[in-house]
Amino acid sequence: MKAKIYLEGGGDSRELRIRCRAGFRKLLESAGFKGQMPQLIACGGRNSTYDDFTVAHMNTGADYIAMLIDSEEPVMDPEKTWDHLRAQDGWAQPDGSNDEQVLFMTTCMETWIASDADTLRQHYGSCFRQSALPSHHNIEQRDRHDIQERLNEATCNCAGAYQKNVRSFEVLGKLNPAALEPLASFQRTKRILHEKLQK
Repeated sequence: MKAKIYLEGGGDSRELRIRCRAGFRKLLESAGFKGQMPQLIACGGRNSTYDDFTVAHMNTGADYIAMLIDSEEPVMDPEKTWDHLRAQDGWAQPDGSNDEQVLFMTTCMETWIASDADTLRQHYGSCFRQSALPSHHNIEQRDRHDIQERLNEATCNCAGAYQKNVRSFEVLGKLNPAALEPLASFQRTKRILHEKLQK
C-alpha cells in the first residue's frame, strides 16, 4: 500500500527535517509498523504541514495520506479532528478528506515524550528529575506550554537538556510504545495506521 504521512516538525533546516523523519520512523517501527512504513515527510511549521497535506490530498495517487500534528489544545471529540482544526486554526477541510487523515499528538509531541519517564531516565541519567514532569493523570488535557516547560525543568541540570527540535527527535525515537498506550491520541494513531497500512 502506498501511504504518506506529513509531519509537523523539523523547522526550516534540512538537518532537523532528517532528524524529525528519523525520530518518527523509529517510534513507528517500535510500535509495530516495521516493514509497512508509510513515506514520512517532515514539513516544518504547522501551516506548512496543512498546506503540503492539502496539495498532496488533491494531487497524489497514494492510497492513504495523513498529517500527524499537535492538536495545540485539548480535543473535545478525538474522532472529529476537522471540527477541532476548524475551530482551532480556521482550517478548511479539503474536499473528499476525512477525519482519519488527521492524526493528533495531544496536545503536543512533548505530551508523548513526558509520558515515558523510564526512557527519559535512561536517556539523561542521574541528572534527570522525574518529579518535575507533569502527572500522567489527564495529561492530554494539560496546556502544551506547561508540558514543555516541565520537560525542560526535568532535564535542565543535564548536559544536552531537552530542547524542542534540537534534541526532541532523538528522544522521540527512543520512546517505548507501551508507555504511550494510555494516551488516547497514540492509541488512535496506532489503530488507524493498522487499519490503513494492512490493506
